[in-house]
Amino acid sequence: MLKKITIKDLIPGMFVHQILEQKGQLSVKSQGRVTSLAIVDTLKKRGVKTLVIDTEKAFSVGSTEPEIKDEESVKQKSFGPKKPSASLENELTRATKLHVQGKRIQKQLLNSVKKEQPFDSSIPKEFSKSLVASVDRNPDALLCLTKIREKDDYLLEHSLNVAILLANFGRHLGMSESEVQDLSYSGFLHDLGKIQIPDEILHKPGRLTDSEMDIMKGHVKHGVDYLKTTDLDKTLVRTISEHHERLDGLGYPMGTKGENISREGRMLAIADMYDALTADRVYKSGMSSQKAFSILLSDAPSRLDLALVQQFIKCMGIYPVGSLVLLSNERLAMVIEQTDSPLAPKVKVFYSVRNGHFLEPKDLDLTSEKNVKISKAALASDYKIDVNAFFERSVSIG
Repeated sequence: MLKKITIKDLIPGMFVHQILEQKGQLSVKSQGRVTSLAIVDTLKKRGVKTLVIDTEKAFSVGSTEPEIKDEESVKQKSFGPKKPSASLENELTRATKLHVQGKRIQKQLLNSVKKEQPFDSSIPKEFSKSLVASVDRNPDALLCLTKIREKDDYLLEHSLNVAILLANFGRHLGMSESEVQDLSYSGFLHDLGKIQIPDEILHKPGRLTDSEMDIMKGHVKHGVDYLKTTDLDKTLVRTISEHHERLDGLGYPMGTKGENISREGRMLAIADMYDALTADRVYKSGMSSQKAFSILLSDAPSRLDLALVQQFIKCMGIYPVGSLVLLSNERLAMVIEQTDSPLAPKVKVFYSVRNGHFLEPKDLDLTSEKNVKISKAALASDYKIDVNAFFERSVSIG
């Protein structure tokens, strides 16, 4: 299916069928896949304004379609996901300290907002840079930690986890280092306004009434109004203001519609929703990543950006790092690394379902296992086990 779009809506994974409008000279093939943001940036620099994409050719795994190229994009091949420079075990030590630090900083920020006092923006900004640096060294470390939650710390952990997810998402899309840092920073700050929402509404286990929902929706404005009093870049404030906007215009607080929502705002909306769906709360267990992916897809393309949702799922993997899986030998394992085979990641086996007890942790590369495969995704709550209590044993120890 052919669709006309503007250059600002072009993202990696799309298939360019034809360039319609451009200014200046441009040496580029008329058709091909866009494999990185570097190519998008190059097309912008070369004056491309509008183009036609083929939605049926986008995101095909193992596609042999030609890549859209010009000489400038070839020079920028260094952009995009990089091979980890640190092992999971080594990076987990640093990532764990970062995770603790992030919760502490988040708590300080929330207190500042609650008291309507200024905060030193250099602290969370530098933290976001450190977080992105950890993702660059080995994204799997912090992604594992997003699954280790304290039910009473949802407000602290949610924004931290969204920042981690966005750092990984931006890295996957080939965004520049500064763009990834800004994106992650916006995720870290996006829910500060929730501290102004009464606890009986913020933590209500059941469905909110219409009047309660109106109060809850106010958290975006509370946060944005506060951030406007700081030295935070206006572009970041805009991104944060859009995390509950939807493409059909039925989001809030402004009812912004379609392409008027920034790409970063669309990305933040996806990461925010995914983490909220998969989070354990005091009154409910989080759902599996696979069910959350299904809900994200059901909200696209009417509410969420379909192309970005598909890229987010591709970025996270069918079995995301940190998630639990039930193996065919009736053992539970945690996914610790993606492989070239989406259905056969590297896992750490730590629990026997058959015998109901924990095992000595053991790494397993399912790509090389003939007799063991994943039966299904699993939740700790299904087996009444506390993954947090055994995290150090099941993941940190080699």
